[in-house]
Amino acid sequence: MTIDRDYKFFLENILGLMVINAEGNVIYMNRQCADYIKMDQEKSIGKYITDVFPPSNMQKLLTGDKALNTDFYFYDGRMSVSTQAQLRKDGEIVGVLEYDIIQDLDSLEDILGKYAQVLNDEMKYYKEQFRNLRRTKYSIENLIGSSKKMEDLRKQIELAAASNSTVVVTGETGTGKELVAHSIHNLSNRKFGSFVKINAANLPETLAESELFGYEDGAFTGAKKGGKRGKFELANEGTLFIDEISQLPIVLQPKLLRALQEKEIDRLGGQKSISVNVRIIAATNENLKELVRSGRFREDLYYRLDVFSIDVPPLRERLEDLPELVMYRIEQLNLEMGKNITAVEDQVYSYLRKYEWPGNVRELYNIVEKAMNYAEGNVLKLGHFRPESGNGAMDLGTLNKLGNPIEVVKREAERKLIMHVLEMYQGNKSKAAEYLKIPRPLLYQKMKRLGINK
Repeated sequence: MTIDRDYKFFLENILGLMVINAEGNVIYMNRQCADYIKMDQEKSIGKYITDVFPPSNMQKLLTGDKALNTDFYFYDGRMSVSTQAQLRKDGEIVGVLEYDIIQDLDSLEDILGKYAQVLNDEMKYYKEQFRNLRRTKYSIENLIGSSKKMEDLRKQIELAAASNSTVVVTGETGTGKELVAHSIHNLSNRKFGSFVKINAANLPETLAESELFGYEDGAFTGAKKGGKRGKFELANEGTLFIDEISQLPIVLQPKLLRALQEKEIDRLGGQKSISVNVRIIAATNENLKELVRSGRFREDLYYRLDVFSIDVPPLRERLEDLPELVMYRIEQLNLEMGKNITAVEDQVYSYLRKYEWPGNVRELYNIVEKAMNYAEGNVLKLGHFRPESGNGAMDLGTLNKLGNPIEVVKREAERKLIMHVLEMYQGNKSKAAEYLKIPRPLLYQKMKRLGINK
C-alpha cells in the first residue's frame, strides 16, 4: 500500500468527509458521509451545501479569518460532532473541508465520561479562585486554640453555616465576634456571595437609614447623583454583618425587621420596594434581653434576630490556649517586624495567666506586640513584657524632687492605664470611656490634663 496510489482509500475511511468550494458547492463527499446523511453521493456533487445537508454551517467559514470551527449536529434522527477547516491557496479562500469526530451517542457518552472528572476538577479550581477573590478576610482557621470551649465554638459555627437563619454572636469586647461571622460566611452556601459589614455604633442617626438601605437621586440635599446602593443591596445573595447591633437607632429597628420578614427594602426617596436575599449575622457585647426590658431594643426584632445564638468565650475562661495564641501572634509579627522569635520563656506564660484580660484576645495581641518591640535574639522573655521594671523605674529621690510622691505615682498610673486602654481599643475613645466607666467628656479632660496625644 502506498500513499500516492491509495489516497482515495484513506479518504473513504474518514468519517463524514465532505468538501465545498469557494461558492459553497459540494465538490467532494466520501461514501461514508453520503450513507450517513442518506444522500446520493454522485447527485450531491455541484449542489449548494445546505441543499445537500440543511443544518450545515460550512459556508460560514468561506469568509473571515476563522480557520477552524466545531459544530454539533442533530438532524433527522442522526447526530454528529464535526470539525471544519478553512482551505486557502496563495492566501485566497478556496473552500472548506469538514469531517466528523463522533457519529453516535455511545461514542459521545464515552468521551464525556473520560473528560467529566477533568472538567469537574477544573470547575472546582476556578470556583476556588473566584472564592478567593471575594472571600472574607478571616476563616475558621483563624480561630486559635485547642481548648474544649474553642472546640465547642467551632462546632457551633459549622452548625450555623449549614443553616440560613439569622445569627446573633455575643461576647465581650476583643473576643473575636467578627472573626466568627467571617467563618460562618466562608463555610456557608453563600461563600461565593459578598460579605458586607457595618458597625451600628459608628452610624449617625441621620445617615443610618441611607447607609443600610441606600437612597435615590435627589432624596436629600447633598445626595449623590444617581443615588446609592445601601449595605443590603451590596450584600444581596451574600451575608450582611451588623456589628454592635445594640447601638442601632430605635427608629431604624422597624425597617430592619421588615427587611428580615419581607425580604425587601425601600431606598430613601424610593417609590418601589427592592427584593433582597441577605443573611444577617449580628454581634453585640451587650445583653439584648436586658435592652428589650429597658425599652432600648424592640422585642419583635430581638426574636427575629436571635434564631441561632453563638457566645464567644472570654480569654480568661480558656487560658490553656495562651501558648497557641502567643505563638500565632509572634509568627505574624515576625513577618511584619522583620524579627525571628522562635521561643517564649515559661515565666511569660505564668505571668500572663495571672491577668484577667478584660480586653481579651485583642488585648493579648497588643501586649505581645509591645513586648516584641523590646525583644532581641530569638527568645521572648518576661523582661520584654515588663520593661518598666528595669532601669526605667523611678527611685524615691526622683519622686521627691517631682513634688508630692503619692500624686506623682497616681498621675503616672492613671496616664499609663488610659494609654493602655486606648491602645487596647485602637484609639476608640467611646469604648475606652465605657471600659473605664467614665463619661467620654471626662476622658477627654483627663487626656488633656495628662498630656496624652489624641
